[in-house]
Amino acid sequence: MERVLGPDVDLDAATREMFASYGRYWAEVFWFRPNRKPEIMANTEMVGLGPVFEARDAKRGMIFALPHVGNWEAAAVVAEAIETPVLAVAEDLANKRITEWFIETRKGFGIEVALARSGVTKQLVSSLRKGGAVALLSDRDVTGRGIEVDFFGERTQMPAGPAALADRTGAALFPVATYFDDGGYRIVVHEELEIPDLEERTDRVQATTQLLAQHHEAIIREAPTQWHLFQPNWPSDRSWLESVR
Repeated sequence: MERVLGPDVDLDAATREMFASYGRYWAEVFWFRPNRKPEIMANTEMVGLGPVFEARDAKRGMIFALPHVGNWEAAAVVAEAIETPVLAVAEDLANKRITEWFIETRKGFGIEVALARSGVTKQLVSSLRKGGAVALLSDRDVTGRGIEVDFFGERTQMPAGPAALADRTGAALFPVATYFDDGGYRIVVHEELEIPDLEERTDRVQATTQLLAQHHEAIIREAPTQWHLFQPNWPSDRSWLESVR
């Protein structure tokens, strides 16, 4: 919160709001049933769908890159609105029962889940080349193999997946925000990110990931306390944790 809001705010109050927002996320996930999807649709405002419809009509793949803001599961209503199935990647957790619960819950939202294991990239590429849509949470590198970027004033890593898939398949890459909005949601689809015209693929992926980081900063600043980041995300976070243990 200090990185986003600066040091001259009530960080304790902001942190409490952040935890309350995360509590709302989990309450809604537990509350959700497929028969409640129409209620979610009726209470969701969607902004910026024009380019998405254009990509769909051109049978072009789409990548929706989201930070952990608001209720990202609710982004599935975009799939409903554009009549295009969405494939999302989920962590393959050690507890298989929890993994299976997440898969079934997201299926109810209308999201097909591919687990982050061997062969998942091939599955994503195939879907995109057929004109499908892929949703990727992309503000936190859980593998340790991400791309180094500047993010809120400090170097850290972000997943290479969104940029690498867009570069490989020609799919449209859209930063997306899913904000809580009173009792409903406001889903904002930002303009397609243009991949820089650089000769080397690694340079294109690096530059595009940095652009995505900048868009995520803007998304998060719109509703900082809806950003559910509760893990160390910068190298200095880990150094600080070591110092207080």
